Amino acid sequence: MPEARDVARYFISKSEESTSKAVTPLKLQKLVYYAQGWCLARHRSRLFGESLLAWDHGPVVRILYDDYRKHGYYTIPSEPFVNQNEYGNPIFDTHELKVLNDVWEAYGDFDGKYLEEMTHQEDPWLFTARNSTIDIDLIREYFIENLYVVN
Repeated sequence: MPEARDVARYFISKSEESTSKAVTPLKLQKLVYYAQGWCLARHRSRLFGESLLAWDHGPVVRILYDDYRKHGYYTIPSEPFVNQNEYGNPIFDTHELKVLNDVWEAYGDFDGKYLEEMTHQEDPWLFTARNSTIDIDLIREYFIENLYVVN
């Protein structure tokens, strides 16, 4: 199973500084959350194993917060993404890559604050106490009920 860091690296590779495609730490967290939700809805399986926490600014994977907090509100520099682990095996399968591409197409032009506001209107964040783990089943059910692009 891929890690949240793999998902983050994928989205960071898509970042284009000084455009609507720029990826900041806030935007990154929301893209990773949406990727998890879309994968749960489409394939009924997790994209990554790490938990999402309900923080004040929306869903967060703690390890990604720690990795990218130094960038503050600024764009994380883009780095190429290679879909291969240290053993030469693919990190993401074709279904997972489709989810990542579709999430990028759906949300890649939005900034982090806009995505934060979106998550603040969705059940997984709304129905989880701040700083607590968002129940994976709540994320799954929410996205199954609300995701209309199910291919």
